[in-house]
Amino acid sequence: MGRGARGANDGGRSNGVGRVGPLDHPRRRIMLGRMAPQPRDPSPTPEAETPRAGRVALVGRPNVGKSTLLNAALGQKLAIATPTPGTTRTCLLGVYASDEPPTQIAFIDTPGLHRPKSALGRVLREQAALGLEGSDAVVMMIEVPRGRGAGTISEQDAAVLELVQAAGRPTVLVINKVDLVRDKSRLLPLIDAVAAQLSPEAVVPVSALRGTNLDALLAELRALLPEGRLYDDGDDVLTDRPERFFVAELLREAAIAETRAEVPHGLACVIDTFEERGGLVRIEATIVVEKESHKGIVIGARGARLKAIGTAARGEMERLLERKVFLKLWVKVMPKWTANPAVARRLATEVEQP
Repeated sequence: MGRGARGANDGGRSNGVGRVGPLDHPRRRIMLGRMAPQPRDPSPTPEAETPRAGRVALVGRPNVGKSTLLNAALGQKLAIATPTPGTTRTCLLGVYASDEPPTQIAFIDTPGLHRPKSALGRVLREQAALGLEGSDAVVMMIEVPRGRGAGTISEQDAAVLELVQAAGRPTVLVINKVDLVRDKSRLLPLIDAVAAQLSPEAVVPVSALRGTNLDALLAELRALLPEGRLYDDGDDVLTDRPERFFVAELLREAAIAETRAEVPHGLACVIDTFEERGGLVRIEATIVVEKESHKGIVIGARGARLKAIGTAARGEMERLLERKVFLKLWVKVMPKWTANPAVARRLATEVEQP
């Protein structure tokens, strides 16, 4: 198996969800219920030996679990994920690779789609649209309904649906958090409501957090991809982002976690200095907020909260870089930066630039 591949005994990621065959659409496959494991055919088929590769955009409303799904598919943390909507602000490439069967899937994680109400919101929508451009297939991710009619599409999901329809790419509908639903038949009215407008190639219920049914999803996506490879054999490609991008993201994740609902929407992080000296990486970074009151929240009493943010971020950075990190932080007020198109675009999408 290559990097990112999962074997048959990998954490039971297909537990409890199997194929029951097509329903009312000749091309749509809906996987629900349980299925006994099938014996493997020891003789490989030509399709099992055919390399397939392509780009797959992950799209959905905010906080639906796209980044968690990406991390689960890759088998490691690449994208930050928090309970705060709007955590993802720019497209992020993560490459899944497997040798059996030979597969390369370049996942493009995109910001959560919604009706934008600010310059920052418009930038995030632009980023999501960019993620769809050039994709070979799309994963449209929705969530198990909560407190609304089972067959009703939410306003946010409708906004995603519009963009996916306009893209015209083969689409797999993924329903996340199915571990929260005991009676899987409750999903059918929602599936029918979305599928009536989208006609997806397949519908795959998953739990991104628990890793349930990811193998089935990867198999469906592989079937939609063209023959060939994106990267040469031996190339261990995971992403196209530099280390400083992920350092900024880990700092923002720590700041969001520490400030909870008080600041996150107007919070950004910029890496000012990134210097490697032997086994030590010296990082100086600025946390940007919109208001003086937010600055006080981030710093906390006698600097306690800023210290906690730095401690949490430094630990994650050291795990990422596999080196000791010296981290120095500042907090800067940039009034109404989320309302300024140029500044919002720079802070949301160019945090990795020196």
